[in-house]
Amino acid sequence: MMTTEILHISSITAYHKLKGLKSPLHPLLSIVDFNDMQQEYKSTGKMTFGFYCVALKDLINGAMKYGLQEYDFKDGVLAFLAPHQNMSVEVNDGSQLKHKGKMLLMHPDFIYKTGLASKMKSYDFFEYHLNEALHLSDREQQLINDLLNQIELELQNNIDSHSHNVIISQIDLLLTYSARFYERQFHTRRKVHHDVLEKFEILLRESFENKLLNPGIPTVKQIADDLNLSPNYLSRLLKTLTNKSTQEHIHETIISRAKLQLANTPLSVSEISYALGFEHPQSFGKLFKRKTEMTPLEYRQSFN
Repeated sequence: MMTTEILHISSITAYHKLKGLKSPLHPLLSIVDFNDMQQEYKSTGKMTFGFYCVALKDLINGAMKYGLQEYDFKDGVLAFLAPHQNMSVEVNDGSQLKHKGKMLLMHPDFIYKTGLASKMKSYDFFEYHLNEALHLSDREQQLINDLLNQIELELQNNIDSHSHNVIISQIDLLLTYSARFYERQFHTRRKVHHDVLEKFEILLRESFENKLLNPGIPTVKQIADDLNLSPNYLSRLLKTLTNKSTQEHIHETIISRAKLQLANTPLSVSEISYALGFEHPQSFGKLFKRKTEMTPLEYRQSFN
């Protein structure tokens, strides 16, 4: 049985020690080859890291787990973990865990006060669930592997005044390519994603049609959880398919339903705002004005 306790590994040096690896060449950055790790049996247990992780991985006989969900990564993927996300790897048949590939470990302090630090929020795939990992083509996998090798080579070189900037640039390039490849994945898996879009539209509609079961205004996180997706991944997917984020879809639905009621019912603005899930009519009024450049009453009066 896998322990329910979550092991937090705060430093890259501690991770190396746990996995039976030599001390890292740099305390805040490392490239790890899975072949060099101590092989584990059954599972790794649940872990969180105090650093970023970018793993180019093939699992030969294991499955990565995120929460209660299990995902088969045998075809080779690029997975991203931000600090303090939890993950585990488990082998269901109890045999020795076998995996191959390389992993970049980067502590946030390594990029402190650099341009890359300010860009990390734009690389929102670090907040994706593991089931949303990037599936690479052979060419893409080779390119990422080459970049990891270049970073490792730079770490092995004698340190000079340019070393840090060179590595920062290489990591930024790796993440920029990853963003490009995610764009490709969103487009090439359109059938799967259109199915998600259809489910999203149904969930959004139902959340407004049954306020007894769904009180309040639906949040991005609530809808993403119902679809078993991370909020960031869902918003990026919707942006690709519809050019609107999840929040924009929610607001659009609110405004559309509000317009119908303002034009076709005698309900007051307050009654309409409560029916839509707002706690305060003022919040509804501000959103309506921001989206339509009219107050709810002005919109209603435009029909008279």
